[in-house]
Amino acid sequence: MIRGFMNDAGRLKAAEDVTGLIDKVVWIDLVEPTGAEEQELETLLAVDIPTKEEMEEIEISSRLYNENGAAVMTAILPSRADGDDPDMHPVSFVLAGERLITVRYHEPRAFQTFPARAEKVPMGCETGEGVLLALLEAIVDRLADILERAGRDVAAISRDVFQQKGAKPTKSQDFQKVLETIGRKGDLTSNIRDSLVTLERLVSFLAQGAVERKSGKGVRERIKTLARDIRSIADHAGFLSQKITFLLDATLGMINIEQNAIIKIFSVAAVVFLPPTLIASIYGMNFAHMPELKWVLGYPFAIGLMVLSAILPYLFFKRRGWL
Repeated sequence: MIRGFMNDAGRLKAAEDVTGLIDKVVWIDLVEPTGAEEQELETLLAVDIPTKEEMEEIEISSRLYNENGAAVMTAILPSRADGDDPDMHPVSFVLAGERLITVRYHEPRAFQTFPARAEKVPMGCETGEGVLLALLEAIVDRLADILERAGRDVAAISRDVFQQKGAKPTKSQDFQKVLETIGRKGDLTSNIRDSLVTLERLVSFLAQGAVERKSGKGVRERIKTLARDIRSIADHAGFLSQKITFLLDATLGMINIEQNAIIKIFSVAAVVFLPPTLIASIYGMNFAHMPELKWVLGYPFAIGLMVLSAILPYLFFKRRGWL
């Protein structure tokens, strides 16, 4: 599918016939383009549009390069990021003269919200470079929102792990759910950090190209601000990653404490019942001459002795604070 947008006093206006208005279009958005659509645009614009296989290359030289006067930049962006398992796929930005071409095979949220907002509010979309900057700003804002939501979820996990004094102890199955949640938040944060790394490289490449193109001072300032925002969000993502690692270690420590408490209970029970077992074993021996066998109070004496031998270790452990 091919979507096109024209400049309308700094706003974006959707073009119904992209190929017919190709000279007026400042942004062409290719969504899962077919081979025929790519070939048609390459013929009209004399620009080599990267294929899906080329977009998925991991080498920096394959993601950031200049070709035939066009700057080709590829970044990894998330879609369906309202949950903890976003789709991470590459999106290519081709800046060819006064026109921006985007190629994508998924639906990041910014590509839905940005055109709708740019149709209502002037965002400096007179040229393809202006559209690119405004679009990147919307993408960075979206990544910041995702990290903000992840931060709130991590704070909630922290409250679950470190319960206040007097709260009901967390059960083992609850700890398992906490570990699963921590793992999902860790994957989400890692994906966002990967996306920010690709965006940071893209903006650096764009800044270098802006100098070569002798872009205006306002454009260069927007690029610098965008780079600072990306670094700031990347630092926040690193902080969240460290906090998630800390929560993972803390949760595993809590599980070990709970398991040790259970083992301690069994150990104490074994020690408490050891003396009664010894006494019962002694009086269970089949010797012919045992003074207590014919004693009327022999049975109550043995029972009382076993109870006393169980109570004394219990009181000792209680006094030492081991229970």
